[in-house]
Amino acid sequence: MSGELLKNVRIIDPESAADTVTDILIQDGVINAIQPDISPSSDVEIQDGTGLILGPGLVDLYSHTGEPGFEERETISSLLEAATAGGFTRLAILPDSIPPVDNPATVNLIHRLAENTPNCQVYLWGALTQEIAGKQMTQLAELAATEIIGFSDGKPIQDLMLLRRLLEYLKPLNKPVALYGCDRQLASNGVMREGNESILSGLPGIPAYAETTAISAIIEMVAATQTPVHLMRVSTARSVELIQQAKARNLPITASTTWLHLLLNTQAISGKNPLLPFQIIPYDPNLHLDPPLGNLEDQMALIQGVKSGVIDAIAIDHTPYTYEEKTVAFADAPTGTIGLELALPLLWETFVNSGQWSALELWEALSTKPLKCLGKNPSKIAVGQPAELTLFSPQTSWKVEASTLKSLSVNTPWLRQEITGRVLKTYTNNISNYLAV
Repeated sequence: MSGELLKNVRIIDPESAADTVTDILIQDGVINAIQPDISPSSDVEIQDGTGLILGPGLVDLYSHTGEPGFEERETISSLLEAATAGGFTRLAILPDSIPPVDNPATVNLIHRLAENTPNCQVYLWGALTQEIAGKQMTQLAELAATEIIGFSDGKPIQDLMLLRRLLEYLKPLNKPVALYGCDRQLASNGVMREGNESILSGLPGIPAYAETTAISAIIEMVAATQTPVHLMRVSTARSVELIQQAKARNLPITASTTWLHLLLNTQAISGKNPLLPFQIIPYDPNLHLDPPLGNLEDQMALIQGVKSGVIDAIAIDHTPYTYEEKTVAFADAPTGTIGLELALPLLWETFVNSGQWSALELWEALSTKPLKCLGKNPSKIAVGQPAELTLFSPQTSWKVEASTLKSLSVNTPWLRQEITGRVLKTYTNNISNYLAV
């Protein structure tokens, strides 16, 4: 077949602020026509798109791979297959592999590994710092000359003088910089957000100001240096306020939160989840996250922050671990969970079906806005444009199991549960990627 015709499909285009039901013809990886009642030629495959959603390919700002170093958790191939199954056509990978992405050789290695799975475009974050007799800067200019998207450690930088110097050195390199704001001394040995739920659970709490003091320091340094910064993993209500104030000062700051911090709060750790129809196992080690799930007021502020645009984007922060690594007590489990294949259906069911967000607001936060945070310009869904698209069925139900996930790891609180909504197909690089349903 030289082309595909989707009939009566709902097209969501954040760049045009359009949400319409129409036909779309895709030929040789390019959008050939968008209009009602397209008459196809004989060599075009026709699909009924009634009830289906077609939007720009999703973009993840930061996730983790296992390869190189921990291939039993995730390989580059399995990571990209999971991303494609979740509707992502572009994926940015954090630099904490072994060896880390702090030198041109590792950059080239991971890009070579990704060439075998061309369905999803890979971006690499280059490491800001490295351990050589104490933390110090990587060779920033040398890394900037390689195929990296920008710089991030994916973990907090505790030395504020080092952070200041980094921002000064990075400004002329003109690459995105993503920082995670957290004061590890203030977080101490905490494993969940401090508050009533942590007291009732008997688990050591992490105060919200472990995050907000670090974000405040970053904001002040950005004000001084004018180096653009992306604040990653925002998780508290006060952080949303600080970011809103920083943007009002016209500081070059963008921000993201993760999908789980929007869906859940600390009540889920003890198995309580009154707002959602999901079954949560009490003290599931898959809910041990960094940063921890926020309290209810944090969750509500993040939800409103995404809707208002104070929080620019939703990130997945896909963090795979083996069954053995996660099958321990809550406090002993490594932090993180997978999510590339689950985020879109669960966010759609929770926020779009309930009317809290429009379909445009969710899709924009998962696609075009993350792309802008990476310094890329998204295109409109228009005739003549490359077809980098995701086809989603919000009515399709499926069970989350090892056999239905593309990821090698299954560390998710939704394991063995049935969820509604599944990506059917993505279009990238002139390839139509049909997915098993």
